[in-house]
Amino acid sequence: MSTLPKPLAVMLVDDQAPRAALLEQALRDQNFVVVARLASAEGLVGAVKRHQPDVIIIDIDSPDRDTLDTMAVLHRDSPRPVVMFTADGDSNTIHRAVNAGVSAYVADGLQMSRVRPIIDVAIARFREYQALRDELEVTRNQLADRKRIDQAKAILMKTRGMNEDQAYHAMRKMAMDRGQRLGEVAANIIAVLSLLEGDGHG
Repeated sequence: MSTLPKPLAVMLVDDQAPRAALLEQALRDQNFVVVARLASAEGLVGAVKRHQPDVIIIDIDSPDRDTLDTMAVLHRDSPRPVVMFTADGDSNTIHRAVNAGVSAYVADGLQMSRVRPIIDVAIARFREYQALRDELEVTRNQLADRKRIDQAKAILMKTRGMNEDQAYHAMRKMAMDRGQRLGEVAANIIAVLSLLEGDGHG
């Protein structure tokens, strides 16, 4: 059985019906599946949750503030590669669109022959960005964990008269016994101490 790649699901946003129909046909010819067609970015976030497209194509003369605000919400809540074809080459608009999470901004309008390469680039750029964002999140969590672990060690050293090694091993043992991460154990120790301190002051 041949394993052809699954056709990409595209959501189309275009405020001009005749142009949208042409674009939809061109996309189908290039083996994309158009899962929905919207006349404006209004309701886009809900539509994305319903249809779960792989890519969003926005063909618009000039993106207004509402469209860019919607892009920013989408980027935060259901990030997807977004390709924007527009006649607006204003650098300020481009800057705002990219900040709102648009993966590819094409300012000289839409040419059917260029759609696929532009979509491919947008998807690659989007994946790269997501990977960086995930990496940053992991690093941030690791730093927060490390801070908590150090804080919890200091608490054990002070309250139990342990040295740093003993405090660390005691926390490791607790983590293994409870099937928790070291960071979680540290957070529990800090929480318990703040409770005790709260009682002490009361």
